[in-house]
Amino acid sequence: MFVITPQDPETYRRQTRRSTLVIALVFMVLAMLLSSAAVALFGQPGGDNLLWNAAGVFSALLISAALLRTVFWTQPWMASAVYGWRLKRSLMRVTNVMHQVTAGVAAGDPAALKLLRFYHLGLIQMHQLDANSSAQGQMLGEVERHLALLAEQGIDPQQERLDARWLEAVKAHQPR
Repeated sequence: MFVITPQDPETYRRQTRRSTLVIALVFMVLAMLLSSAAVALFGQPGGDNLLWNAAGVFSALLISAALLRTVFWTQPWMASAVYGWRLKRSLMRVTNVMHQVTAGVAAGDPAALKLLRFYHLGLIQMHQLDANSSAQGQMLGEVERHLALLAEQGIDPQQERLDARWLEAVKAHQPR
């Protein structure tokens, strides 16, 4: 379950830039080392060693991905990037069933209403974190209409957590 938590946009952007730089540097160092090692071990002096260079880069990519998921993911300096990834992943889960969500909202399904509110709150935060104020302004009317609908139904507008039961209910067209 994902929960939207307050994030300072400037701190978020600074930390994600730093973590991206660290991962890119790790990848570049690994790529240079592994490519050089592959050419030194298997290559031919003065020959075409493109295959060995590519193998080194590909190996560096695999090792970097493994390091990211097993070692770096839990580090404090990666917290903002992990949060952003989880936020975007949660929004994508809702986007994947958006046609069912909108049908459920039209039918007054509480699970769909809550899911759409979570989606709006997540999008608003994502736009703030990414400094995308124009996209946020475009959805203002839709958000206001949905807030009015939530008020009519007596549903709390603070839907900061993504409840998997809402997704399942919307997928199954079963009101909850």
